[in-house]
Amino acid sequence: MAFEGFDNPHDLERIYARRFEGATLYRDKVWKVLLKDFFSRYTSSAQSVLDLGCGYGEFINNVQIGRRYAMDMNPRTRDLLEPGVEFLEQDCSQTWPLPSESLDLIFTSNFFEHLPDKPALAGTLSEAYRCLRPSGRIMALGPNCKFTGGAYWDFFDHHIALTELSLKEIFEITGFRMEVVIARFLPYTMVNTRQYPMWAVSLYLKFPLAWRVAGRQFLLVAAKP
Repeated sequence: MAFEGFDNPHDLERIYARRFEGATLYRDKVWKVLLKDFFSRYTSSAQSVLDLGCGYGEFINNVQIGRRYAMDMNPRTRDLLEPGVEFLEQDCSQTWPLPSESLDLIFTSNFFEHLPDKPALAGTLSEAYRCLRPSGRIMALGPNCKFTGGAYWDFFDHHIALTELSLKEIFEITGFRMEVVIARFLPYTMVNTRQYPMWAVSLYLKFPLAWRVAGRQFLLVAAKP
């Protein structure tokens, strides 16, 4: 079967089925801990949340709030989302089927590096800005190429190399006000790595000094004025 490209939904399905096979339960457990011990400070007051580039839905499935949206181009995602999560199967750099100022929170994890180019990232952030309410937030987690080195390119579908500062710059150009910029947060990847017990994940989140040693991903939080 020929590979046609990253804009082909069936190719996306093949890539992620191969990459995450055997790790989906572990990833879901990790996201439960991440939400409970860290991200709940941002999700607890939100009434409408979009998981941008949601993958298999590990984040949005574990968020229990009013309105939940998940956007991705992988058709397999639809079958993995919990009832009540509205799936938006589309290119995120195109107009979103959501009203302006309708979202409290947009979350994205390990996604921006998969976009085909920087204009696609800029278009995506413009739509995020339009759809967020005033004081609404966008949170972005992703590999920081300052600290991953050549391993950044070990994934065939990585296209854009980002640091916390380059992403901060395009956030500010788009109009967002920065609230949090953490250069080192989580380890690089859960793909083909040791599966740690959940108590170790919880302990790691409680000690920012450990982030400076093991962290290879940035975390940015920005608000719409």
